[in-house]
Amino acid sequence: MNIKHLQLFIHLCDSKSFSKTAAAMHISPSALSRQIQKLEQEAEQQLFLRDNRSVELTLAGKKLLPVAMRILSEWQQYQSQFNASGNELMGEIRLFCSVTASYSHLPELLSEFRLRHPLIELKVSTGDPAQAIDKVLSDDADIAISALPEQLPSKVSFEPISDIPLSVIAPAGVSSFADTLQSEDPDWSSIPFIVPEAGTARERANTWFKKMKIKPNIYAQVSGHEAIVSMVALGCGVGIAPDVVINNSPVRDKIEKLKLAPIKPFELGVCCLRSQIDNPLIKALWDVAEGKTI
Repeated sequence: MNIKHLQLFIHLCDSKSFSKTAAAMHISPSALSRQIQKLEQEAEQQLFLRDNRSVELTLAGKKLLPVAMRILSEWQQYQSQFNASGNELMGEIRLFCSVTASYSHLPELLSEFRLRHPLIELKVSTGDPAQAIDKVLSDDADIAISALPEQLPSKVSFEPISDIPLSVIAPAGVSSFADTLQSEDPDWSSIPFIVPEAGTARERANTWFKKMKIKPNIYAQVSGHEAIVSMVALGCGVGIAPDVVINNSPVRDKIEKLKLAPIKPFELGVCCLRSQIDNPLIKALWDVAEGKTI
């Protein structure tokens, strides 16, 4: 199979849009359509269901995707051994992290990496940090910046790079529960809480509630820590969020950290599939992370 066809196919599986893939891969939509048709002819299967609004994978397309990604990965590893300089790695790494991590930890991690391996391309996507390990397990990312969960899946390797404290935060201005918070023994059941929807931060929050003997009045369960800080700043409730998110938030002057029993910090690190740890591209970034304490 043509490597370029497989690259286009993999990108189209992700974007589910001929126009987006065509723009990203610097090809016209009509040329992209022809290349996909050629791939379908080689596979002797219809790979996509198309209409004017959407593109969906067929069963044959879903079965081809992991095969295509494996072929492309092996081809990139082969290319990395034979290039102009004779020893510089080439290829692409798909990295997933939260929005906050993309500017709080990623730049320092990548600064040395880019100096060591200038020919490796990084495709960075951001989202809810609770999804980081799932992104790796589902092969949506080669490597991710993630909190270490209580139970790390056996298929995943983890390398710590930083400890992340968490804090309980409240609105700095007027709120419907301000007077309750100021009392010596607040009635926590009457105070709305905004907590992470899932992930290690939610596990830490649940442990803290038990330690404090609080049966929380959950106002909202939020995907993404940045939104928690924003909702607290708006006076929606008391929140629990990582300090790195709080300190980098544009609304940090509108919230305050409450002086309560501490919440156990979590370890932040990079993770990937154990089966991919010897991939030269992934190992290159992994080796940098092993020498970092950010």
